[in-house]
Amino acid sequence: MKKTKINGNTLLLLITIALFVVMYIGGIAAYGSRGFSRLQTFLDILKTNAGLICMASGLTVVMLTAGIDISVGALVAMDCMILACGMEAGIGAVPMMIIVILIGLVFGAVQGFLVGYLEIQPFIVTMAGMFFARGMTAVISTDQKSITEQINPLFYKLANIKIKLPFGGYTNRKGVYMAPNISVGVVIALLVLVVIFLMLRYTKFGRSLYAIGGSEQSAAMMGLNVKFTKMKAYILSSFLTSIGAICFCLNTMAASVQQALGYEMDAISSAVIGGTLLTGGVGNVIGTFFGVLINGTISAIVKTNGKLASSWPSILTAALLFLFIVIQSIFAAIREKQKG
Repeated sequence: MKKTKINGNTLLLLITIALFVVMYIGGIAAYGSRGFSRLQTFLDILKTNAGLICMASGLTVVMLTAGIDISVGALVAMDCMILACGMEAGIGAVPMMIIVILIGLVFGAVQGFLVGYLEIQPFIVTMAGMFFARGMTAVISTDQKSITEQINPLFYKLANIKIKLPFGGYTNRKGVYMAPNISVGVVIALLVLVVIFLMLRYTKFGRSLYAIGGSEQSAAMMGLNVKFTKMKAYILSSFLTSIGAICFCLNTMAASVQQALGYEMDAISSAVIGGTLLTGGVGNVIGTFFGVLINGTISAIVKTNGKLASSWPSILTAALLFLFIVIQSIFAAIREKQKG
């Protein structure tokens, strides 16, 4: 009988999943009487973080090439402002969503060209993109916008659709059965997750991302178009970020200059906690998904507690990020030693 060998990458993923399970069970043990044990609590974490799942999935693709994209939070803010102002001006929800996605593609193409073909450092390029998008958001409008039913009935209806699940409900104090539900944003985010997982696992483009992250020189010697592949990675990242912006807007129904502030750090930390190496070549979106869930669970526990300071999620995320970077460094050192 053939034994299955667990490598360092798989072990990182297992650690991430185990951490989420332990953390969530701990939340149920501590706050089960406050509703934390209900399925709807978990589904609400997905709803709140649907946009982040899309963003972090795109960022995982870029990080596999040993790149980085810190413009994603600012792009979300710009997309949401464009959506809100466009619908306020009387443009339909569907045309505005198409426009936002096209903007994401163009935004990613520009950044990808600068990184891939001109070989400018990804951090510098995407920092410029971050400043541009955040500044352009203020140019469009400095006011906080709200998307109401009067402004756009279709978008409002999409935001308030509740897809009920046939299991996991409970009966409230009035004797009414409360069926758990998910939003349209959650469905979109989960579809994105599945598509990117399959793309990374089974397509030539997915394998090329891993090869480039492992060694650009080796990838070039294998005949891969490194520059074009990098460009496509940044296009995909911004495309998924714009889809995430739609999910984000469906959840908040608002837009402002300060929206999604720091979301790029949440996306990066989710990917790293999920096992994606900052040096590239290692990672997958399943780990990133659990990284998002860990961040969401921390926020949900702090919110349920009600007495802890709102800064605690950031503090705990920073601690976990540091821990996983150390673990990754240890595994990387072990791999290098084995090669030697």
